[in-house]
Amino acid sequence: MIKSKTILLIRLFLIGHFSLVAALCLAQDYPRKDISLERLIDEVYPIQDLDINYEDLYENLAQILANPLDLNSVTSEQLRSLYILREEQVDSFLDYRNESGPFISVYELQSIPKFDEKTITRLHYFVTVKQGLLDKSFASRVLSNQNNYLVMRLERTLEQKKGYSQEADSSNRYAGSPNKLYTRFRTAQSNDFSFGFTLEKDPGEGITWKSSSRQYGFDYVSYHAQLMNRGKIKNIIVGDYQAQFGQGLIFGGGFGTGKGAETIITIRKSNIGFLPYTSLTESGFFRGAAVSYKLNPALTLNILLSSNRRDGRLKNDSLSDTSILLSSIASSGLHRTADELAKRKQIEETNTGVVLNYSKNNMEAGVIFSQTNFSVPVTKVIRPYNQFNFTGNQNTNVGAFLNYSISNFTFFSEAAQSVDHGKAIVVGALASLTSQLDFSMLYRNYSPNFYSFYGNAFAENTQSQNESGIYWGWKYYFSKAYSVSGYIDLFQFPWLRYRGYSPSNGNEWLIRLNYQPSKNIFIFLQAREETKERNLSSTSTLYQTSQGSKINYWINCDYAISPTLSFKTRVQTSSYQLAQSTTQGFAIVQDVNVSVRKLSLSARYALFQTDNYDNRLYIYERDVWLGFSFQPYTGIGIRTYILLQYKLSDKVDVWLRWANTSYQNIDAIGSGLETINGSTKNDVKIQVRVRF
Repeated sequence: MIKSKTILLIRLFLIGHFSLVAALCLAQDYPRKDISLERLIDEVYPIQDLDINYEDLYENLAQILANPLDLNSVTSEQLRSLYILREEQVDSFLDYRNESGPFISVYELQSIPKFDEKTITRLHYFVTVKQGLLDKSFASRVLSNQNNYLVMRLERTLEQKKGYSQEADSSNRYAGSPNKLYTRFRTAQSNDFSFGFTLEKDPGEGITWKSSSRQYGFDYVSYHAQLMNRGKIKNIIVGDYQAQFGQGLIFGGGFGTGKGAETIITIRKSNIGFLPYTSLTESGFFRGAAVSYKLNPALTLNILLSSNRRDGRLKNDSLSDTSILLSSIASSGLHRTADELAKRKQIEETNTGVVLNYSKNNMEAGVIFSQTNFSVPVTKVIRPYNQFNFTGNQNTNVGAFLNYSISNFTFFSEAAQSVDHGKAIVVGALASLTSQLDFSMLYRNYSPNFYSFYGNAFAENTQSQNESGIYWGWKYYFSKAYSVSGYIDLFQFPWLRYRGYSPSNGNEWLIRLNYQPSKNIFIFLQAREETKERNLSSTSTLYQTSQGSKINYWINCDYAISPTLSFKTRVQTSSYQLAQSTTQGFAIVQDVNVSVRKLSLSARYALFQTDNYDNRLYIYERDVWLGFSFQPYTGIGIRTYILLQYKLSDKVDVWLRWANTSYQNIDAIGSGLETINGSTKNDVKIQVRVRF
């Protein structure tokens, strides 16, 4: 008894000491939360020009910022999903919590072995220690919850687009106003509960109440209710949700970072189960109910049921007078014109899934069953590259996964089979070979006829299909300030693919040097080259292809003059070579961020020039809270924006964002109904957040 009291007093003394030191550091030069998220995106997603759903990835991180994870209940998989901790750091965290008991303060992170200052700086924004919450009744916890918000947002392009003008044909003219409207409410506590809804109207869409088009008010309505850790019920969600199990072959959620991510810790996907779906992407989620039930301490049964309407183009079967076929599934989520409205929610998609998950000590394993049914058979418009595309009205997948950790080595894998069709497998390993050197390896092999509508596994293609390859990644820490990382990926496509009408192979490499001498300075240099087959031209049925090679260089510097003033300077270049023709592009970007009392200001001035769209450059832009801006810089022009945030009170924040793109040597921006006459585009955004 005396010994336990002594240990407690020592812990309290150390925590008090760490808290004082950390508080002084935080007051002086720790970055603000929005700066941390921006820097984390640069570190975790160094290649920002791939076909990855960055909006979902950003959304997941932003939601955790708004609702930090409790250090006393956070799981190892939740920690991995942040893409901050090395595998040995996750193990060190769990060992410390098991040996020392519940955390008393976030500053206790400094007591954990293998946690350096940089790691703690990045991690502390996403975690918290909740005191006495579970002593209250559920109703009291919900009503007294401080992690809640109501967000209302208005966006608009000031210039008129062709779809709103009288020049547009009446059948194709946009049905609604050019305003984009967005409303979201959410209240949540990590590993306890979450309730929320989202309403959105895209530009050009109308707000109507028509049962014939299945629209009741806003075009997009999303909602969820979630309870966690209720006895044997580990998790239950009703409404919209996503699922992440294994390595994402069957259930991939919104956590697929791809090759453009950090070279080590993002290769292995986290087995985090069911999460509420809160993104504005109007496809790729389940709608119904899901439950995770603990059969015993090591075995969890996960069940999902989903029924959702999908957009699609219907046509009559030429071989039958009564049958209807689905010629294509639309995923844009846009319903502005008569043609787009005609495709709105035309088919019903139902999904059932079962995952039996075993987790004990350092091993995790599971089996997966998934079945997708369409109310109308799916057909296809014949193209040279789509001979193996899915057809029919049912797809069944079965699979299994295994993860195992020992010392500084982690093994992960998943294998899946589309019944009566193709197979897929992914196998990988992470290792801390020394205290300074980390290594990763991943092998994947996806058949052309493997079908997974909700998968998001590691791949060069946008889908886990028609691909095999092997990836090696590494990272070396010279010191606390210097590190270098890179990867090499060799891949093959056994069948034709979009814009590559021949079986082919390719390769990709990246190298990156990081320098961070203090919390206020972050510099990186990066080079990357990708080579793969590309169509040249076509004449009748003859297609010619050649190896296309794209090289990118990045130079980036973040530096803070004071806690209230920081800058970011970046230079990016691009070069693309195809059939002895070379095109180029570059961008020079200067950002400034100022914070004075209740007012924060972020601004950018960027010059860019690209020969064509192959050399487009992506650079993350600051946006309103929970907003996302990731515009491609292409053509010749200047991009500027100003973002203001003003804190009206402790409960109310207001954002105002203005962005301008001015092009040279063009008379119109965009194409089709999105065409703007002129060479300048201005976008404005206003947002209000209220906490209750």
